[in-house]
Amino acid sequence: MPMQWSNWSASVTCQPMVIRYPQSLDEIVAIVNECRQQGRGLRVVGSGHSFTPLVATDGVLISLDHYSGLEQIDVAAGTATVRGGTKIKALGTLLSRHGLAQENLGDIDAQSIAGAISTGTHGTGLTLGSISTQVIGMTLVTGQGEVLVCSEHERPEILRAAQVSLGALGIIASVTLRLVPAYRLEYVWRRENLGLCLEQLGHNTAANRNFEFYWLPHTDKVMTKRMNISQQAAHSQLRHTLRHYQELVLENSVLWLISEVCRHFPTATPAASGLIASLVSSGMDINDSHKIFATPRLVRFQEMEYSLPLENLAVALEAIDRCIRRRRFQVHFPLECRVVRGDDIDLSPAAGRDSAYIAAHMYKGMAYHEYFAALEDILRSYGGRPHWGKLHSLTARELAPLYPRWEHFQAVRASLDPAGLLLNPYLRRILGVGA
Repeated sequence: MPMQWSNWSASVTCQPMVIRYPQSLDEIVAIVNECRQQGRGLRVVGSGHSFTPLVATDGVLISLDHYSGLEQIDVAAGTATVRGGTKIKALGTLLSRHGLAQENLGDIDAQSIAGAISTGTHGTGLTLGSISTQVIGMTLVTGQGEVLVCSEHERPEILRAAQVSLGALGIIASVTLRLVPAYRLEYVWRRENLGLCLEQLGHNTAANRNFEFYWLPHTDKVMTKRMNISQQAAHSQLRHTLRHYQELVLENSVLWLISEVCRHFPTATPAASGLIASLVSSGMDINDSHKIFATPRLVRFQEMEYSLPLENLAVALEAIDRCIRRRRFQVHFPLECRVVRGDDIDLSPAAGRDSAYIAAHMYKGMAYHEYFAALEDILRSYGGRPHWGKLHSLTARELAPLYPRWEHFQAVRASLDPAGLLLNPYLRRILGVGA
């Protein structure tokens, strides 16, 4: 009997025929072959943190939650092979036990490693790429049921396509990651002026290992975050408790209360945004890197995010500010701005250019379509490419010209899954593959 599945934000629901939880590579292969023989569609779900219908299916849904953990680790070489269902939070703990860490992470650690790289998940840092750039090898179960190993030395062209694949090339059974020695970060956050932040953007991105900021619409205030490697010991539990209080109480409980008021009284959003800006504090914390990067996300929202050439960040944000004020959009959630080093991955939003990412959010239950559409027009006009896991309106016709290696990805996909076993209607639309 079909069951109901929903993603984290409830922007996507579907009724898969069955959800399977394989525990071995042989089981994954058997499920793929079974679907091939029965003519059933197949999709793989990580943690459901994508806002787009990437995994929606009325066929078979595979979760790799029971196929996780380290397969192999080489401390001297600084590499580890990890199963696709491993959650990033768990991976950070596993690696730290061996004195290793990922060089960069995003600000949510609930995703599976396979899901994170499939959608181009990223953190921030001008010298640091997305999580996908840390992948130096991969084992795929293709749409034909073949177990295929690719790496920088073996089938490198397939690896370049598979590093951001949307789950369209095969099931990512395991990935091999390039790692760095474990490190601690000093994390400093404070409230600043938007104009000054944009004026000093070049300096701040160059002077800090990780720099990002959140702009509160309807205000001239931002919260900046700076992270740099520290040799100091982690702060006392009291300091961590204070940061925990800031995140759980101020950034989640108070935000939820303000958001509920805005949902019932949308005209209150400008005042609410100002109130949130006034609550932004200043502080500092030092801890192991994987504990610093992630923050809890208890207040649910919808999100759209675009990558654009780094040099266009300030002018795009200024255009968004004018648009919000002119059209009086009722939004109180901040816009998050980050930077990422360019790469050469086929479908990476940062392909071929150092990039800035602007992410817009709207509280769950509040109208967002018109707001996102207006911002999308602005971001596209400045060379924007959508984040694959975030809401956008583009189809293959608009997407293809944005990616120099689009046709290469299409050729790899057709060779690994010629029958389209791994495609759902949404993927067919954004990749331009006929039914």
